[in-house]
Amino acid sequence: MLQNFLFPTYHNMWFSTLLLFCRIAFGSMFITHGLQKLAGFSILSHSFPGVMGMGSKLSLCLAIFAEVFCTMGFITGFLYRLSMIPMIFTMCMAAFVIHAKDPFSAKELALLYLFVFIVMYILGPGSFAADWFFTKR
Repeated sequence: MLQNFLFPTYHNMWFSTLLLFCRIAFGSMFITHGLQKLAGFSILSHSFPGVMGMGSKLSLCLAIFAEVFCTMGFITGFLYRLSMIPMIFTMCMAAFVIHAKDPFSAKELALLYLFVFIVMYILGPGSFAADWFFTKR
């Protein structure tokens, strides 16, 4: 049961191709946010909003982890669903904690990514994923 959840099998190549396209498209767009944070780490580490009692530096490190390293797992399909948990959590924090009092336009992008990531989490990575390749060997 757990193996089927973590490493689902697909038989429809069109559906798997669509999932691959979505992983590459949304992952490529999302990773740019993390790379910007990584490039400006020294400046952002003092002003990045801390969440849940964590300091700015730790919150920034966790956001970079989700937006860069976990996104690589999302794009490649390696430990797909496990790597998506920090991505979903980060977008929840961005939309409902950091931008809680801001107008909708400020939280719109975080909500959009959150919705896409939840749908992609449910659908799984498809056949063109590292997880599928490793489970079939």
